[in-house]
Amino acid sequence: MSAPVRTDSGARRPRTPWDRRPFRLTAPPVSGVLRPRLLLVSVALTAGVFLLFCWGVTIGDYPITLPEVVRALAGSGDPATVLVVQDLRLPRALTGLLVGIAFGISGALFQTITRNPLASPDMIGLTEGAGTAVVAGIVLGWDGGLGTQGLGLLGALATALVVYALAWKHGATGYRIILVGIGVSWICTSATDFLLARGQQFEAQAAVGWLVGNLNGRTWHQVSTLAVAMAVLVPVALGFGRWMRTLQLGDDVATGLGTPVQPVRLALMLTGVGLIAFGTAAAGPVAFVALAAPQIAQRLVGTAWPPPLASGLTGALVVLGSDLIAREAISGTELPVGIVTGVLGAPVLLWLLIRANRAGTGG
Repeated sequence: MSAPVRTDSGARRPRTPWDRRPFRLTAPPVSGVLRPRLLLVSVALTAGVFLLFCWGVTIGDYPITLPEVVRALAGSGDPATVLVVQDLRLPRALTGLLVGIAFGISGALFQTITRNPLASPDMIGLTEGAGTAVVAGIVLGWDGGLGTQGLGLLGALATALVVYALAWKHGATGYRIILVGIGVSWICTSATDFLLARGQQFEAQAAVGWLVGNLNGRTWHQVSTLAVAMAVLVPVALGFGRWMRTLQLGDDVATGLGTPVQPVRLALMLTGVGLIAFGTAAAGPVAFVALAAPQIAQRLVGTAWPPPLASGLTGALVVLGSDLIAREAISGTELPVGIVTGVLGAPVLLWLLIRANRAGTGG
């Protein structure tokens, strides 16, 4: 039996169907079942990343076994092996690791902002904007002392501001960000092609080698710059986890839950821009990592949104694994890592398009 209702005069009467309880909007609880799964997947991804990381360091003209690599990373073992590992091969492996983490987390942020699995920095023009700025610096000599990292950051930030400004209409929705980003992406691609056609042959070759996405010849300079940037940006991205969950519920619901939607979306966008800019500046626009890694991580973890940490670890796994394939697929030839990620990522894009079309969200 329903509890009685007290009237204005203080008398008590039976509850009727017309007596409604006050509506209270509360945040959905986070399932406790997912936390052990998230932890388990993260540990497994970390182990896989460490294995591929050490495996990649063994490859080279000077043969080194996997146990020797582990000892050399700890600073023990044969001095010649320690020299080769720490001075010659470690910068490349660390660049691939950090770039994969940066691209994976950045892709998770943008897919959360837009609530669209097809949205990633390389789909809405950010990597193209960074690439255009770097190519302009290489071909025209307009680096101004900023170097590749500085130009990539400025190019990505400028592109993000243009996309956000053109998509703004009483706020910037994910759908408008995607549409505007695709148009800006093509503009940047056309500008890059024009610069390549205008430049000298050796300048164009250097720019094309970078545009494909390459880990060859990485030095401690790229590693240190990228590591400092990620030490600042990754904690910021992980700190927005609570807001990312509410954004998945839609702008109206998120606002009702107390989320400042537009400031949070802008902060997430700037954080993602910083990650993709420094990662692109270090290794070039490695294709499809930011698109595929969050979707793979989301399905491994079983959440309704791409988890940033698992997405970053998945991105590192994809980049390091692709680099191994690029170096071992053809004997005597090292392919750029971006070629392999493009070959592996294209089927993922087609699969996402087919799923969106079947679900009626593909436009």
